[in-house]
Amino acid sequence: MPIVHDTHLQDKLASCIEHPNGCLLAVENLSFSYPDGHAALHNVSLHIEAGEKVALVGPNGAGKSTLMLHLNGIFLGDGQIQIAGMQMDKASLPLIRAKVGMVFQNPDDQLFSPTVFEDVAFGPLHMGLPEAEVHARVERALEQVGMQIYAQRLSHHLSMGEKKRIAIATVLAMNPEILVLDEPSAGLDPRARRSLIELLRQMPMTMLASTHDMRLVQELLPRTVIMDQGHIVADGPTDELLTDQALLEAHGLEQP
Repeated sequence: MPIVHDTHLQDKLASCIEHPNGCLLAVENLSFSYPDGHAALHNVSLHIEAGEKVALVGPNGAGKSTLMLHLNGIFLGDGQIQIAGMQMDKASLPLIRAKVGMVFQNPDDQLFSPTVFEDVAFGPLHMGLPEAEVHARVERALEQVGMQIYAQRLSHHLSMGEKKRIAIATVLAMNPEILVLDEPSAGLDPRARRSLIELLRQMPMTMLASTHDMRLVQELLPRTVIMDQGHIVADGPTDELLTDQALLEAHGLEQP
């Protein structure tokens, strides 16, 4: 199935390809196979400008998580990835990992310190920042997610919604340029889900969110990229793609 674009998106992508330094994220012809020989990505190209909020959707096994794990160098496939004008390679990985804030589906994968403050401070401390700067970053990150009074709470005693906010704060403390979220609404009750959507809506930073929550896509993310069998099969305005029932059904998705 051909990739879906509107005219504005075609112009923007052409500009990104011609001037990749103008894109916050530029992925070009990325392919990746696992050690067992399974090919998970096939010549994937994706370009995201600063300030965009983009949904990454598709059935299980489509390659979404594999693509996301390339964005901060956990996987290194064949092709080119550029983040904030820097070509991804082994030498640039420390800088790139600070610019790409990865928020995993299960917040317990990111929260392992005794207190919330220590969890949020972990990244800045390992950057070797002065103590005053670490404290300032922690306070700012907790304020951004509305969790200032939780600094001395025990992370493992928090609700799932609270843990999700703290997990986001741990990456915000690194001053990333793009927030990459894996199933951000998974495991949340309706109130916590609504609260998280409002939090993400108010944040001005660039986002790429992989999700099966099509209502979240509709409400929060103006651009949608659909993946299936390791290919990007559609890329365009969310309000257009979500009304194309045949396209969604062909790739294991439902209208919200």
